Amino acid sequence: MIETRKLTREYRKGENIIRPLDELDMVVPKGDFLALMGPSGSGKTTLLNLIAGIDSPTSGELMIQNVNLATLSRNGLAAWRSANVGYVFQLYNLVPVLTAYENVELPLLLHGLGRKERHARIEEALERVGIADRSGHYPRQLSGGQEQRVALARAIVTDPGIIVADEPTGDLDKPSAHAVMELLQRLNRDMEKTIIMVTHDPRTTDYAKRTLHLDKGRLVSGAAPQTAPQEVPA
Repeated sequence: MIETRKLTREYRKGENIIRPLDELDMVVPKGDFLALMGPSGSGKTTLLNLIAGIDSPTSGELMIQNVNLATLSRNGLAAWRSANVGYVFQLYNLVPVLTAYENVELPLLLHGLGRKERHARIEEALERVGIADRSGHYPRQLSGGQEQRVALARAIVTDPGIIVADEPTGDLDKPSAHAVMELLQRLNRDMEKTIIMVTHDPRTTDYAKRTLHLDKGRLVSGAAPQTAPQEVPA
């Protein structure tokens, strides 16, 4: 589903060139649940942003579902991202003046759907992540775990094939983190979503099918995909 070939991203900082990704080769099959680990500055979030179509590579190829994202314009990337990717952020990125329902509705407003179809999709997404009873609440009225559930509902409401998650449990206590990881695992298993997750917490990798490690923009170690999802740890 996802393949990178000599994928490189460079930034210029004064007279220096910073290269968070350095000719990275990687393959992510459809239906994978991949955890990305590595020290700060190793290129994890940069890779996530490239896969999500938020940023563009400096060189190399990024093939996703037979589309080379490196060749798309800014507008082309935005359109591709809207149709194919759901993004889950560590700090939720919910709009504080909107209810949970309205936050989940935001991505659908770009798809030209009628009100009735939008409502059906929103209700289904909120129900799937177990937060339907909080649909009328504002983010300030929710716990961190509930906010992240709303963020997950927002990520899946357009039915994207890919979900990218940047430290999705980094701001949560242990019970809330466990609940969010169970949700991600079920989305991968039951809805066949391909999930790429950046994490610093080795405990969250137990929920993934495999883990890859980045250092200085390159893959340093990894494991082959498993044939079936692991059971959720107790």
